[in-house]
Amino acid sequence: MPLNIRSEEVNRLAETLASKTGVSKTEAVRLALVNELERQNAEQESFMERVKEIQDRLASYPSTGLKADKAFYDSLNDE
Repeated sequence: MPLNIRSEEVNRLAETLASKTGVSKTEAVRLALVNELERQNAEQESFMERVKEIQDRLASYPSTGLKADKAFYDSLNDE
């Protein structure tokens, strides 16, 4: 299905990128989309790596055996 760009700014940006890279506007848009998707994927992978590090650090702490149930939380407030 064809993509119809009606934004003058997007058209101008596509023309600028096409001119700088020596490709057609269609190829410039394709390159921009591929690059943005790769950047998004890299950010997500980086985020997941940081989350994994935190999860691993938390898992390394020994279990206290305490249950975090209603009675536990009530005891924190002297109820």
